[in-house]
Amino acid sequence: MRKIIATAVIAAFGFAGIAPAIAADAATVALTGGGKAVVNTMPDSLVATTNSAGLVEYKADGITIAGCEKVATTTVTPFKATCTWLPTVASKVSLSAIFTPTDTTVAAVTSAAVVAAVGSPTQGVVSPINIYADTVLASGSTGVLAPRFSACAVQSEYLLGQKIVFRVYGNNADLGGAVMDNTNTAKAYIEVAGVKDPIPLAYGNHSGISFWTAVLATGTAVGQYSTLGVINYKVTMVAKDITVAKVLGTKRVAKTVDGKTTWEWVSYYKNKKLTWPIKGATGTLVPNWTATSLLTLYAAPVAK
Repeated sequence: MRKIIATAVIAAFGFAGIAPAIAADAATVALTGGGKAVVNTMPDSLVATTNSAGLVEYKADGITIAGCEKVATTTVTPFKATCTWLPTVASKVSLSAIFTPTDTTVAAVTSAAVVAAVGSPTQGVVSPINIYADTVLASGSTGVLAPRFSACAVQSEYLLGQKIVFRVYGNNADLGGAVMDNTNTAKAYIEVAGVKDPIPLAYGNHSGISFWTAVLATGTAVGQYSTLGVINYKVTMVAKDITVAKVLGTKRVAKTVDGKTTWEWVSYYKNKKLTWPIKGATGTLVPNWTATSLLTLYAAPVAK
């Protein structure tokens, strides 16, 4: 009898046009993007994919991204909302998206965090001296330590016992972007973690191309670098103090026109000794390559 009554009640609700309430699906949101952004110069698209229409708020390290406070999704599947993000700081940033469905009966939801490594120039960014450095294998290695392809191939992986040549290039904005060379550089050196003294950089001609070099000898002998793993280093270049500057001047120059001498004022540059020298700039470079591209030292293979 109890079963018959229950069935009758359900039938009565259906006949009256009253249907049981069906709960809406919980909101979902997935965030992608951010990995192509370059600090201050190149934005990237942050794309939120949801399971219904609504608004998306984007955040970077917990702070709402300007212009992306309420980005509407598309109104048909796939439901997507896009934020154009231009980071102003070069670092790893935790990105997230908060999705608020149009259906007010459904609660808002926050996406899983996406950690984006913001791109920054690998050359020195300490103004006004910009520096770039790479490493090659010194010639002369033999046996298992001999170069696989070419001793001058740019590479980041070396074997214990090889000599690593640092090649460094610099330009000084204070000097109109002039190349840093032996005439305008007071000192240049590389500091390697685990090495007591800085390694001086020497400027020279290498098969018709001039740049700075320093050598790190690896091995087990006294005075050689022997720590396996990533080799952390820092390049420093210091410009000479500026004691003479080119300044714009004017002078009268004689000119013959139709057989007659006339005078006109012309501008020219002249060197002027400064009463108070301008302190030479200092530039530094700490490579920010990805983990798989960092300078690394490995043990030499054992002959079998």
